Order: sequence, then C-alpha cells, then structure tokens
Amino acid sequence: MAQLSMRPCGDFRTTYKSDTPIFETKTIRSLAIAGVIAMLAAPLVLDIYFLNLFIQIAYLGIAALGLNILVGFTGQISLGHGAFFGFGAFASAWLNNQFNIPVVFAIPLAGYLTMIVGMLFGLPAARIKGLYLAIATLAAQFILEDFFARAEWFSGGSYGASASPINLFGFEFSTDESFFYVALFALIFMYLWASNLIRSRDGRAFVSVRDHYLSAEIMGINLTKYRLLSFGVCAFYAGIGGALYGHYLGFVSAEGFTIMMSIQFLAMIIIG
Repeated sequence: MAQLSMRPCGDFRTTYKSDTPIFETKTIRSLAIAGVIAMLAAPLVLDIYFLNLFIQIAYLGIAALGLNILVGFTGQISLGHGAFFGFGAFASAWLNNQFNIPVVFAIPLAGYLTMIVGMLFGLPAARIKGLYLAIATLAAQFILEDFFARAEWFSGGSYGASASPINLFGFEFSTDESFFYVALFALIFMYLWASNLIRSRDGRAFVSVRDHYLSAEIMGINLTKYRLLSFGVCAFYAGIGGALYGHYLGFVSAEGFTIMMSIQFLAMIIIG
C-alpha cells in the first residue's frame, strides 16, 4: 500500500534577521571573503591610479552608505550631505591640529561631532517632509558652506586646513599603498555596521517610518526620535568619510563641499 510522505520545501525564514541576511547564501559569503583576501594583495599588483581610484570609492562610499540609511530606509531627504562630509573633514583636522588628538581617535570623534550637527539640522524633520524638508536641508548646506568660509578658528577660512596623515603605532599611512588598507578596513567595517543596524530594532523602525509613518506611530514608534536618529547616523557616516578624505589628501579646502557634491551623493544612491 502506497504511503504519503510530506517533505518541507521552500524558504522558511521565521525572523526578521533571517529574512535580511548580510549574505544570502554560503556561496556568496565565501565569494565575499575570497574577494576581500584578493583585495589585500591589490597594492602589490595595481598601479597608483587604481589604488587612488579605490580609495576615493571607499571614502565616498562610506558617506553614501549613510545617506542611503536616511533616504532609502527612512524615507527622508537631505540636500546637505556634501556639507556634512566637509564638516567631518574639517572637524578631524581641527581636533588633531588644535588639541593634538591622534588621528585614529580624531576620525571617530569627527564623526560624532558631525552626527550632532546633522541632528540639529534634522530637527525640522520632526514636523515637515518632502519638498519642505529638502529646502530645510538645502539651507543647512549653505549655512555650513558659509561657516567653513568664515570660521578661521575651525576651518582656516579661505586658507583651508592641513590634515596630518594617519599614524598608528609609529607607522604612518602616508602613501597610496598603505592608505589603501585603511580605506578597505573602514569601508568593510562601516558596511557591516550599516547592515547590522538595518537588521536591528532601530532599523525596523526606520523602515516602518518610511513605509507608513501613521501606522508606525500607532504601534508606538516615536517618529521624532527615529527621524532625528536617521539624520544623525547619516551625518556620522558623512563625517567619517570626510575625515578619511581629509587625512588622505593632507589638506582640506572649503571650496570642495558645495551643493554639487550633495547632488552627487544623491546620484550615487539613486543610480548606483
């Protein structure tokens, strides 16, 4: 007599974390690890042009990750991301030059300072959205541009500010070959941090604010808190990317952080 047997099939994911893995399969995870290992040998085989290109991708990519958290996962908008990027660059150089804080500590501190500034300019997000929020963040862009040009104590004004190379245990990361590893580590670390943030309780709150803020508020999610937090995280990533940019180039000038840079960051997350 034939017997029926039932065998489970399909993709069973019972938790939010299992539904949003960093790597979908073990194969993808293995390929990612192999890719990172291969990248470690890149300075030995690539010329300066390609190393410089990757370093630019790394610090701009870190800043773009932050904007993606704000725009892509929380549904907010920012036209001041280029200014936050510049604030991080100036803040790290200022902390190192004025207070002799080692660069390895100045970079994360610059990120936190930029986070505070981002949350201050993100306060309008508690009450406005859409076009009006875009205008408010555009105002932040121009306010910070003017601040960079006038605050000589912070940015050096029209003269700009020098930024020392990263020094760790007596080793100076002043060449493209050595800074490549700093950029690679920073990009991987910040990517994993962003991925885990989105998979956390706060990340789920960001997505709910984006998808249906009225339902999120009914469920007990504090809209003001998470909108401000998303602006803060966005600015933090911009500050870290900007700080790496400044210490890589060795000099920071106010002319580079215009509205065009903010538009380019938006293009990065929308197009690429």
